[in-house]
Amino acid sequence: MALVSCPWPNRFTPLVRDFFTATVDEAVTVRAALQDAHIFVMNGLYPGAANLYVRQNLMPVISSMAMLEEWLAKCIERNEAYPAALHFDTGMNRLGFRLNEASIVQEQTEKLGFAPQMIMSHLACADMPNHEKNRTQLALFQSVISRFPGIPASLANSAGVMAGRDYHFQMVRPGVAMFGGRAVIGRTNPMAAVVTLHAPILQIKAARTGETVGYGAGITLARETRLAIVGIGYADGFFRALSSSTGRMGGAVAVRGHICPVVGRVSMDLIAVDITELGDDLPIPGEGVEILGPNIGIDDVADAAGTIGYEVLTALKGRYTRSYVGETE
Repeated sequence: MALVSCPWPNRFTPLVRDFFTATVDEAVTVRAALQDAHIFVMNGLYPGAANLYVRQNLMPVISSMAMLEEWLAKCIERNEAYPAALHFDTGMNRLGFRLNEASIVQEQTEKLGFAPQMIMSHLACADMPNHEKNRTQLALFQSVISRFPGIPASLANSAGVMAGRDYHFQMVRPGVAMFGGRAVIGRTNPMAAVVTLHAPILQIKAARTGETVGYGAGITLARETRLAIVGIGYADGFFRALSSSTGRMGGAVAVRGHICPVVGRVSMDLIAVDITELGDDLPIPGEGVEILGPNIGIDDVADAAGTIGYEVLTALKGRYTRSYVGETE
C-alpha cells in the first residue's frame, strides 16, 4: 500500500514557519526535519520534561498553573526567558486556564518579566458558523488578550479561518482544511486535497448468484459478480463501518477511475469490491485501487462511515509506504 501526500520532506523549505503538534514526540520529529521552525506543543508541558523542551527549542502551550509554575521555575533556574504560549479556555472545557485565572497569570508573568510568544484559545462550534457560542467565545477571548497587549493572539482553527477576519487575529491554525477535508458543515472546502491512498488488488474472482461474501455472510449476491480482493482493512484504518450487507450500502473505492462498492464486511487486512460494472476492462492483481484521491474524497469516506474527515486521516497509520511529492529543493 502507498500513501502519497505532499507535506514537507527533509529538504523542503516551508513557507510556513510556525507549526503546532499535539505531543512532544511529534514536535521532536518536526524539529529533526525543520531546524529553524517555531514549534508549539499543544498538549503543553509534560511534568518533568522542561529540559527536553529547552534542548529541542520547543514551545509548550501552557494551560494550567502547575505548567506555568514549572516553566517559570526553569526560566529562573537558567536565568533565561524560554518562549512559551498561554492557552485560555473560553468555553470548551478542554485544556486551558480558567478565565478567572487570567489576572493571576498576568501577574505571575509580569512579575518575572516573562512575555509569552502567543495567547490562544480554541473554538468549540466554528463548524457551525451561526452558532451563538462562536460570538461568545470571541468576546471572551478579546477580554483575555486585552490583558496581554502586544502579544500575538490565535483563535481560529480550520473552520474559524472560514468564519471571518474577526476570528483571525495574528495567527491562524488550520488543520483538516489544509488536507482537503470539510471544516464547515454544509460548505465545500475551497482548499485542494493533498492526500491520495492506494491499495493493491490481490486477486480477481468470479462469484455466483446466491453466494455470500465475507465474515457473517451478511450479504448475498443477487447476480453473477466479479470481485476484486484488495489488501487493506481495518488494521490500516479502513473502518469496519464501511462494510455493506444485504439492503445496506457501505463504502466504495475507485478502480480505474470507476466507483466500485465494498461488498460484505471489512476484514482486518482485506476488503472485497464489486467490479462487475467494469465489464471486460478488468484490473489485474498488483494493480492499485484508489482509496482516497480525485474520485474518492476524504469526506466521501467519512460520510459513508458516519464519522468526520479528521478521523479518516488520523486512522492512516503504520502499515503504509509513504511517498512525498512536490518541490523538495
